[in-house]
Amino acid sequence: MEIMVKARVSEERGCEWMQKFELRLDDIDFQSQESFKTLRFNVEFSGEKNQVFYITSTYPNEGKSTVSLELALAFSDNGKKALLIDADLRKSVSRQLIRTGSIEMGLSDYLVGRAQFDDVIAQSNIENFSMIFSGPVPPNPSEILDGERFKHLIETVKEKFDIVIIDTPPMGSVIDAAVIAKNCDGGIIVINSGQASYRQIRKTKEQLERADSKIIGCVLNKVDASNNDYYYGYYHK
Repeated sequence: MEIMVKARVSEERGCEWMQKFELRLDDIDFQSQESFKTLRFNVEFSGEKNQVFYITSTYPNEGKSTVSLELALAFSDNGKKALLIDADLRKSVSRQLIRTGSIEMGLSDYLVGRAQFDDVIAQSNIENFSMIFSGPVPPNPSEILDGERFKHLIETVKEKFDIVIIDTPPMGSVIDAAVIAKNCDGGIIVINSGQASYRQIRKTKEQLERADSKIIGCVLNKVDASNNDYYYGYYHK
């Protein structure tokens, strides 16, 4: 009852009830900063009308959540109004990003009808950067992500933001990413250079393609730059 009352009040008072938080950011080195700028550049050139992108991986701990965050921040730093949606409803790590602030409602609250769009948007202390956190763990993540409310959410965020990045669960664990991909303009597979095999990555790619998903590329993550002669000479001399 309290949640529904708050949702109605937010409709009447608008931005007064918007959730706000201060982002916890770790310093990244120059090489990584340049890599994310290059990734942003490549995403921009994937198609003029492309706005919504999902990020997935084959297995957990390949770095997809970090890539999702840093890519969204790279867009906001470039003057784009960016939104990061944490759609990993089963095992979210997004709350670790909060330094200060209180997030009461998230994506799952919206998808089951307990909250309205304005209730789940969270405004950060970073200019042009907002988030929708995952919310409470639901009993049926795949089903609610495949519902009409998620499709309506995507249409809404397209109107309000320049770029939307969706952090999805790993494809090797559940099918959620393929469900989400149907509503996106393109996707990126994050690959841990020392973990996933060619066969495993190919299976992930085929699963996404069966969902009619456009894969715009891959990110090779956790590369040891000291083993690369060019990077070692350029950044570490």
